[in-house]
Amino acid sequence: MRDVAIASFAQFSAPRSEQDEVEMLVPVLAEAIEKSGVPKKEIGFTVSGSCDYLGGRPFSFVMALDALGAWPPIAESHVEMDGAWALYEAWVRLQHGDIDSALVYAFGRSSQGDLSDVLVGQLDPYLLAPLAPDWVSLAALQARAALDAGRFTERDMASVAARSRGVATKSATDAELSAMIGAPYVVEPLRAHDCPTAVDAVAVAVLVAGDRARKAPRPAWIRGIDHRIEAHSLGVRDITRSPSTSLAAQKAGAIGRRFDVAEIHAPFSHQELIVRDALGLDQSVVINPSGGALAKHPFIVAGLNRIGEAAARVIDGRARTAVAHATSGPCLQQNLVCVLEASP
Repeated sequence: MRDVAIASFAQFSAPRSEQDEVEMLVPVLAEAIEKSGVPKKEIGFTVSGSCDYLGGRPFSFVMALDALGAWPPIAESHVEMDGAWALYEAWVRLQHGDIDSALVYAFGRSSQGDLSDVLVGQLDPYLLAPLAPDWVSLAALQARAALDAGRFTERDMASVAARSRGVATKSATDAELSAMIGAPYVVEPLRAHDCPTAVDAVAVAVLVAGDRARKAPRPAWIRGIDHRIEAHSLGVRDITRSPSTSLAAQKAGAIGRRFDVAEIHAPFSHQELIVRDALGLDQSVVINPSGGALAKHPFIVAGLNRIGEAAARVIDGRARTAVAHATSGPCLQQNLVCVLEASP
């Protein structure tokens, strides 16, 4: 396999941006390209991730291309899902060997629509979608099943939320946890702190390969990347576990390795616990130092952010090894795992 690395990452988010997608993207694209050291005209491939259903208009990714400009012409692709999968496509494209760099970006303005309405489109169209369950209720079903199975406790969930939301830097006190557990339910067993805060955001990463990657001062080398999917119907899989994460981690070479940092795409507190178990992470790993998707959840961008945040820590020297996770679909249906290292 060809060596590929993440040379740069940049992002922007706001609770409710007054800018459109192009206006949000322009400065972030410029920042990522400048930090990568790859001139814009030399980028060999561009791929984006977005969701037309969120914007309420077809081919919204075409409009976003205005942020890149009309010249020079580009080879371009698009995925109708989280930008983490756009990054995977870029990695595959770089394996072909005829280009040495790729630009990946994702944009999602959660404020444009109701995520509960949008995410119904991910459900089984025959049995689940007609019932139109909202995504928080589906996550609550997953949390309840895991609690009843003894996988973890509500106190464990509160501990994740406390760390992600900055209530506690490492571990919350008993008093802090008791106060959180005493809060009312949004959808039992989920409380407000267990549910994500939706934001508008864009994120951009530049990937480099071969000799070009080796010339970068300190890139984050992709040592393994894989994604796996589980059955569409929730009733035929064990939603208290994440076997697709375990399989993706195994194929990416993450199982049994020591990591300094793990960035887990867990919009709900209990999902971090499920993914952490699937990845086999021990207590020495710093999990979601960025706050993760629980503290700030930009739909379509959150998974790419996890890879970017992990890569940024490798690039600036705060970590030597990192693992990043992204998810898509109801109750952790599809999962991607990316292993990053500082050394080539």
